[in-house]
Amino acid sequence: MKFVDLIKPSAIKVINTASSKKRLLHDVADLAMAAYGIDADTAVEALMERESLGPTGVGHGVALPHARIAGIDDVLGVFLLLEKPINFDSVDRQPVDVVFGLFAPEDAGVEHLKALALVSRTLREESVCAKLRANHDPATLYTILTESHSVQAA
Repeated sequence: MKFVDLIKPSAIKVINTASSKKRLLHDVADLAMAAYGIDADTAVEALMERESLGPTGVGHGVALPHARIAGIDDVLGVFLLLEKPINFDSVDRQPVDVVFGLFAPEDAGVEHLKALALVSRTLREESVCAKLRANHDPATLYTILTESHSVQAA
């Protein structure tokens, strides 16, 4: 699996501010609807349900909200960069400004896990996050995500 298989340029957005974690999950769902036609209400509900199991803020300002959605055929990603970090109940209690949302088919199985591993591994690299935070142009963000990080997932 490669990053280019997970996300398309229209699924990347820079947001000035999100007022809360819930609002941010709505922004993730709205972007998924705009980019892939995923029903935003269904996406928000699925993301909130997943968050109730435990926060997807993985630390160092990164969150990986994810959910399974009926009616989609592939694992799909959206990326949001926040100009102002927000509290996301992250494991390290640090505010979040780098958000990669993943949506998988209900029966995705290992493909969902491979995608999550690829995104997690990539966004754990400090150099990648530094480049992402330094750029607010969606086209540049897409290039950063897809160009040098198209290595195979586990």
